Amino acid sequence: MQTSVNILISRTDSIGDVVLTLPMAGIIKQSVPNSKVYFLGRTYTKAVIELSEFVDEFINYDELLKKQKHEQIEFIKTFHFNTILHVFPVKHIANIAQAARIENRVGTKNRFYHWFNCNKLIKLSRKNSELHEAQLNIKLLSFFNIHTNYNLNELDKYYGFVNVWPFANELFLNKLDKNKIKIILHPKSKGSAREWGLNNFSKLIKQLPENKYQVFISGTKEDGMLLENFIKENPTAIDLTGKLTLNEFISFINLCDVLIAASTGPLHIAAALGKKAIGLFAPMRPIHPGRWAPIGKNAHFLVIDKSCEDCRKGGKCACIEAIEVQKVVNLIESK
Repeated sequence: MQTSVNILISRTDSIGDVVLTLPMAGIIKQSVPNSKVYFLGRTYTKAVIELSEFVDEFINYDELLKKQKHEQIEFIKTFHFNTILHVFPVKHIANIAQAARIENRVGTKNRFYHWFNCNKLIKLSRKNSELHEAQLNIKLLSFFNIHTNYNLNELDKYYGFVNVWPFANELFLNKLDKNKIKIILHPKSKGSAREWGLNNFSKLIKQLPENKYQVFISGTKEDGMLLENFIKENPTAIDLTGKLTLNEFISFINLCDVLIAASTGPLHIAAALGKKAIGLFAPMRPIHPGRWAPIGKNAHFLVIDKSCEDCRKGGKCACIEAIEVQKVVNLIESK
């Protein structure tokens, strides 16, 4: 009986980054015979990682950190990993992988410590690359001598988002109007992206006829506090902020038709689920859509054609706020 090839993908940062890493699991499953894929992530990304049919097991980095160092090493040894892919480089994880004697430890050459604890170094510079984040992640698979030059329109089939929980929150399930197009607006980004602005979102709500569209406002509990006045000023929209778990929110997205947001986790989740995901972007490297656009069969983005260097100094961005509301409406109504 042939033993499995146990491969660990390590990405312990935010939800959007994790979503754009998950196609690696599908490509591994397709290209590496008898492979078993594990994913090392944080507690708050577990629900996203477990959506993918291509990930065999989630390993919780937060739980690993509760152990003593020697216990961490022994725990990693129990999985008999052949390979670890350091997609999001973390020195501690690289050291543990080396101490656990994982045979193939794959990292990028531009991390100095990788020269000491990785034995498979890939030449890869994210900062200066013209490639999308998902394409850059896949380049780490070149160690397997497999095809790694994927177009963005090829990648959605590698998400494998089939393990979506049924939505059981009756309070909001009963609010869904089957006769209307259901739109989720996610105005805040928790600092992960430049924002379109609440004034623009208010204008958008007012341009969406109530007899045709049902609008929901999403965000964390903290977002809800920041959006308190915005929510009061738009009483036709239904407030979801802080009212759903991540699993419930993912399920709710799956029941809706459109999600509009800046470059955030919910945008990428919606795109991976095949929903109409409309991303609003600043034309500024490295946060521009060339690097972070949503990927999916019905994914879109809007960005103005302008140098955004003047916006780099502050948190607000006049360039993303200049995206016209009518252009968003046109995308919503497009087939």
